[in-house]
Amino acid sequence: MFSLSSTLQPQVTVQLSHLINAFHSLKSSVSSTSGRVQHRDQAPEQDVQITETTWNLRELGLTDLGVGQLDEIMNKLLPSIVQQGALPAPNPAKSPWKTSHSSTESFFHNKHGFSGGRICGASPIFCRQNISPLQTLHVDMQFWPSWQQSRGFKTLKSRRRLQGFDRSVESEGFTPSFMKNFLTRDKGQEVETLDKMLKTRNIPNGQHDAFKTGFAEGFLKAQALSQRTQEALRRTRLILLVLLLVGLYGLSKTPFLSGLDSAVDPVQMKNVTFEHVKGVEEAKNELQEVVEFLRSPQKFTVLGGKLPKGILLVGPPGTGKTLLARAVAGEADVPFYYASGSEFDEMFVGVGASRIRNLFREAKGNAPCVIFIDELDSVGGKRIESPMHPYSRQTINQLLAEMDGFKPNEGVIIIGATNFPEALDNALIRPGRFDMQVTVPRPDVKGRTEILKWYLRKIKVDPAVEAEIIARGTVGFSGAELENLVNQAALKAAVDGKDMVTLKELEFAKDKILMGPERRSAEIDERNKRITAYHESGHAIIAYYTKDAMPINKATIMPRGPTLGHVSMLPENDRWSETRAQLLAQMDVSMGGRVAEELIFGAENITTGASSDFDGATKIARMMVTRYGMSEKLGVMTYVDQTKQSPETQAAIEKEVRILLRDSYERAKALLKSHTKEHKNLAEALLRYETLDAKEIQMVLEGKALQTR
Repeated sequence: MFSLSSTLQPQVTVQLSHLINAFHSLKSSVSSTSGRVQHRDQAPEQDVQITETTWNLRELGLTDLGVGQLDEIMNKLLPSIVQQGALPAPNPAKSPWKTSHSSTESFFHNKHGFSGGRICGASPIFCRQNISPLQTLHVDMQFWPSWQQSRGFKTLKSRRRLQGFDRSVESEGFTPSFMKNFLTRDKGQEVETLDKMLKTRNIPNGQHDAFKTGFAEGFLKAQALSQRTQEALRRTRLILLVLLLVGLYGLSKTPFLSGLDSAVDPVQMKNVTFEHVKGVEEAKNELQEVVEFLRSPQKFTVLGGKLPKGILLVGPPGTGKTLLARAVAGEADVPFYYASGSEFDEMFVGVGASRIRNLFREAKGNAPCVIFIDELDSVGGKRIESPMHPYSRQTINQLLAEMDGFKPNEGVIIIGATNFPEALDNALIRPGRFDMQVTVPRPDVKGRTEILKWYLRKIKVDPAVEAEIIARGTVGFSGAELENLVNQAALKAAVDGKDMVTLKELEFAKDKILMGPERRSAEIDERNKRITAYHESGHAIIAYYTKDAMPINKATIMPRGPTLGHVSMLPENDRWSETRAQLLAQMDVSMGGRVAEELIFGAENITTGASSDFDGATKIARMMVTRYGMSEKLGVMTYVDQTKQSPETQAAIEKEVRILLRDSYERAKALLKSHTKEHKNLAEALLRYETLDAKEIQMVLEGKALQTR
């Protein structure tokens, strides 16, 4: 900047380049700002176009200056005029101009300035092509009063400063592409007009209108397509927004966001009592004490007793464990909280422990009450270290702390039910947590009779039906299986169009559950039917004439499930233990089918139908030798794992099993040979009637004629 403050009032401050341009316009000898600059080390001349803006005195506010004042200013700015071609040595003491040492293309030029008045250095790439106003003035006046340096590189700062003079800062031919893109990034692209496009593309004059029409149509179509695209985009955004809101609402309902501390409502079990529980009298008696404690806890606490904290119900599936827990709450008339073990186990860490805390907090607020946790083994299993489930122990640890932790848990009884008590953690089944362990076994014949009577009262049944007969033929059935039997019989009676359920439908339902549905669509030839009839008759003959065998219930050659026929036997009472004679009798009955095939059809025509019979007989014989101590040679000793025994012992076990099976086969063969007539009559009756019950089998074996069905 140049300041005029010594002789002029008011003070004026303008840029030096503008002031020089103003003085430059006063010289009559200079008619234009274009000229030629001859460098000392260049032979040809180089044309340079100057785009500097011209300023006048009016624009600079110097119209009041006289000629003398202007001359004085000119002398100060341009102090001496020398001969053309001669350049005085720089004298900083006398000259008002100072040499500016800025970054150039070499350290020598940067330190000592310019040599010989060169504008550009050795590198033509970073050479300054546009001449400054001071250089222009020197060319026009034929003298050079100052030293001018060239910049070895361009910066964003210098670009902004030069843009203030409204001039170009780089040359298109010498500026690198990466610098040109950087320095011209704010320059907009030139818009090509339609008329210019017609000229550049050399479109004939006769096709101008068609070109303009097509251009307009394409523009309108593109605009319509762009509008449709924008509308589709808006609709998509709206749909995504709605889905996002719905997803957030759904997540807010999940346990890991809002359901951890939700209220747990108890259930009142007023309609379920011990009268609804049948066949498990011992378990009911055990739980009756808990009911009395819930009804009147002062009766027990006055003597110093404490309310039991936990009761563990153990038994096979379907024996009534859940029903017993509901009956306890119903008898005591207290709130009943139900939870399944799988409900506590979630994929989110901490959800199971939080649910247990919430459950016990609600229960303590409504004490006395009952908490029933079904399938306890899914939440109370043994704690193990697993890298796959590092947080799996949090839930059971919280359950242990709630049942017997630092805080008292008075008035809350926890009833747990499981089918696998061996899978529970030892800390869970110790006294102080689950104090009582009640076994709920499968019902015996008396219990099955009570259960059948209870469910038969809920359907229309023939008064002549005796529940004891059905109970005898359902050994090992649980309460749930007996309920299913009665329901299947009712469905069968409805399909057959009967008004009530008879013993026939009950027997049909029992056979369906035990052996599968009938396969009436199976086409069996007469030869296979005959073999099956004699095979099943052989079982029946051995069972009927063997003293210690179970009584026969029914014989049939109707295919069911994987079998072509079967003979069912019913024990008179539940067998809690079996004698050696009873085990041998079961083996003889199993051998009867293969013996019958061999005696009637020959050893060459025996079939594979006896494979399941041999499996049962072999299992009984092996258990007699290895578990029951019923072998004279091996004595009273058990051999649980035969692989750990010596080869001699294993060979002895196999030999004893073969002896038992061979003797059983010989006994069955001798018995069938002695009853050949009865065997033939029973087989012919099965071929005619397909199914015979116990009374009909007895009539055939006694030689009596059967009533026509």
